[in-house]
Amino acid sequence: AGCEKEPSSHMWIYIFLGNLLRGIGETPITPLGISYLDDFAKEEDVPVYVACLHTIAMLGPMFGFLLGSLCAKLYVDIGFVDLGSITITPHDSRWVGAWWLGFLIGGVTSFLAAIPFCFLPKSLKKPEEANNDKTSYDYSAVIMPCIFQSQLIYPFLSDFYTSLKKVLSNRMYFTFLCCSLLQFSSFIGFLTYKPKYMEQQYGQSTSKSNFLIGLTSLPPVGIGIFLGGLIMKKYKMSIIGATKFAFTMSFLAYTITLLHFFVGCENHMVAGMTVSYE
Repeated sequence: AGCEKEPSSHMWIYIFLGNLLRGIGETPITPLGISYLDDFAKEEDVPVYVACLHTIAMLGPMFGFLLGSLCAKLYVDIGFVDLGSITITPHDSRWVGAWWLGFLIGGVTSFLAAIPFCFLPKSLKKPEEANNDKTSYDYSAVIMPCIFQSQLIYPFLSDFYTSLKKVLSNRMYFTFLCCSLLQFSSFIGFLTYKPKYMEQQYGQSTSKSNFLIGLTSLPPVGIGIFLGGLIMKKYKMSIIGATKFAFTMSFLAYTITLLHFFVGCENHMVAGMTVSYE
């Protein structure tokens, strides 16, 4: 009874707020960045530019896994305790790596990477051969007054609701959205549980599991996205052609992924789960 006590750490609040701020800062890059490229780039070059954007987005997690592998090899209290007095190793189940170190390194890197965005022009000159129906929209004219003038928030939300309703009523876009949700749900689950699976089934350490995933899983995804953009540019695919191409590649990926059912080790002997208590 003397060993039981209620947890009193409120560190989770800082992690929650940090992830909240990180999400707010990361979100505009994809929707506004792609719109920026679509408005001011040649139509045949947009697929390549978007592919480059998503490829870099895949390389980021790869380096994150490698950084996580390095941090997992360091003891959690590095800088606060004498590491010579630590008698356990990363292979010990009691080992806790320096999980917090990656947040600091990633935060500083993100801050430095954000500085060049301050020097981008508000608007660029469109190429002459751009489609006449493409219109550039200055988001700052709507967003900034809505932040500083509360009386304009309601009209902005009303217009947003109308636009959202029109977008979701588009059957092709809604179908694509549902497919994307399914794909990302499976991909996130794959990355979330694969490290634990490798640790339990193959006896790997947390550090090595993160290293192997970062090195083997994400680079092929980035390369695939980049090659897809090049193929779309080379063959100048229409919407229907791009849809057929996406369906074919997704079906092949689904078929190959079924091979995972044939990979694995025998279950560990755990009394009451895989074997009887007798």
